[in-house]
Amino acid sequence: MGTIAALVIGAAALYGIICLLLFTFQQRLVFFPTHGDYPATPGFIDLSWRDVSLTTDDGVRIAGWFVEGPDEDAPVVLFFHGNAGDMSHRLATLSALHELGAATLMIDYRGYGRSDGSPDEDGLYRDARAAWQWLTGEAGYAAERIVIFGRSLGGPVAAWLAARHEPAGLVLESAFTSVPDLAAHHYPWLPARWLARYDFDTEAALARVECPVLIAHSPDDEIVPFDHADVLAAVRPGATQRVRLSGSHNDPSLELDAGWRQTLGDFIHRHTVAAAHR
Repeated sequence: MGTIAALVIGAAALYGIICLLLFTFQQRLVFFPTHGDYPATPGFIDLSWRDVSLTTDDGVRIAGWFVEGPDEDAPVVLFFHGNAGDMSHRLATLSALHELGAATLMIDYRGYGRSDGSPDEDGLYRDARAAWQWLTGEAGYAAERIVIFGRSLGGPVAAWLAARHEPAGLVLESAFTSVPDLAAHHYPWLPARWLARYDFDTEAALARVECPVLIAHSPDDEIVPFDHADVLAAVRPGATQRVRLSGSHNDPSLELDAGWRQTLGDFIHRHTVAAAHR
């Protein structure tokens, strides 16, 4: 065997190994949970709150926090966070939403925080459904008082849920079109679309959403390209509002950007109905 042939075979073997590793350990590339007790709770920032324990339709126990609004007629935000950490890393978001006059239900996906189980795409959708059922069932909130908000990985989860129910509005912050699209961007030298084991197809879910949509994204986002927001906004142009953020993907934009916070507050209050509990 010649030297060139040996190099070609070696390179092909290495390429194949990289593809295999990407496929096999993909869960670790998508989910970065912190698991265990929370080092802080909403009480640490003087919010009135309570623990919520949910059970999904496949029997997994999910932890959540419900932060009360400033008054009984406050709208409710159902918030789905990104792929890293847990709820305790989103206290500033809870504070910002409370300042905007909203109550908030935030959950930890399975495998995150004090939630049981291990994260996967179908499981996250089940977790989202359990949160919606608790809000509209036990908590007694009408759908027209609820805005679903998804940040980053929470975007496709929020869009999936909004496509199956009738919330007052849907907010997508720093969301991607789909995992295969995002993988193709970050690994252009690999057949990333074929290797993707997860879809998290925000674009497809958004096509079935009927409520008003607010999309916020930064052109400086180094993880999810800005053109993903362009694609998502084009899905429902007549019912979609855009906000241009600044900073990187993990910057706390809602907490730092007063313009974004004001736009979000206006969107929430414009599209929700201040009605008593059913």
